[in-house]
Amino acid sequence: MFSLINSVNPWLVGVGLNTILLGIVAIAPKKLLTPAGIFHAWLLGIIVWGTLGWPGYLVVGFYFLVGSGVTRIGMDEKEAAGIAEKRSGARGPENVWGSALTGALCALGVLLLPSLRPLLLLGYVASFCTKLSDTTASEVGKAYGKHTFLITTLQAVPRGTEGAVSWEGTLAGVVASVAIAIVGWGVGLIDLLGVAWCILAAFIATNLESVIGATLQSKYTWMTNEVVNIFNTLIGAIAAILIALTWTTIMS
Repeated sequence: MFSLINSVNPWLVGVGLNTILLGIVAIAPKKLLTPAGIFHAWLLGIIVWGTLGWPGYLVVGFYFLVGSGVTRIGMDEKEAAGIAEKRSGARGPENVWGSALTGALCALGVLLLPSLRPLLLLGYVASFCTKLSDTTASEVGKAYGKHTFLITTLQAVPRGTEGAVSWEGTLAGVVASVAIAIVGWGVGLIDLLGVAWCILAAFIATNLESVIGATLQSKYTWMTNEVVNIFNTLIGAIAAILIALTWTTIMS
C-alpha cells in the first residue's frame, strides 16, 4: 500500500490524507484539537508527509495520539486542583508548533540539505522523543506524583509547579521516549544507536526544560509554555546530533 501511495506526488498525498484524517478529528466526539489547531496540524502533516513520507508521519502521529492520551490521565483530579491543560487538553496552533516546530524544521532540512539527512532524521525523532517525554512526565507527575520537588533546589513543592519533577513522572517520561524512539527505529528513520541517542537527549532536554521553568519562565512574560516547548525540543534535537557526532569522532 505504501509503495502505491509513494508513487504519487507526496505533497498531493499529504494534502489528501491530512484532509481526510483531520476531517475525522474535527467531527470526533473527543476534541483533540481546536478548529484553528486542526488547520495548523493539517499544515504540519503536509510538511511531514511531503518531506519524510509515511515513516515521518507515523512518528508524529504516534506523538499526537499518545500525547493527547496522557494529557487526559487523571483529568478530573487535575482540573479540581487547577493544574490541568486548558481546554481539557484540546490542542491549539500554539501547541501544535510548540511541540512540532523543531521537527518540522528538521524535516524541511532533509529536503533542502540531503547531505545532512542522517543527522536531521536523528534530530527529527529526538525532538518528538523529547516532547513526548516532557508531556508524559508532566501529566503523570501532576496526576500521580507523590513527592514533587523543584529541580533546582530539591525542595518539596505542590504538583503542577513550574520546574517541579517527581520520580513517577520522570520514569513515565523515560518510558515514553523509549517507545517513540523505537517507533522511529522501526520505520527506518534512525538506527539502534540512534534510539539510545534519542532517549539520552530527551532525558537531558526534559530536565533542562524543568530548570528553565523553575528559573526563567516566571521572569519573562514572553516565555510561555509553548515557547519553552520550542526550546525544549530544539535542545533535544541538538543534543542527539551532538552526541552522535561525538560518538562518531571517538569511534573513528
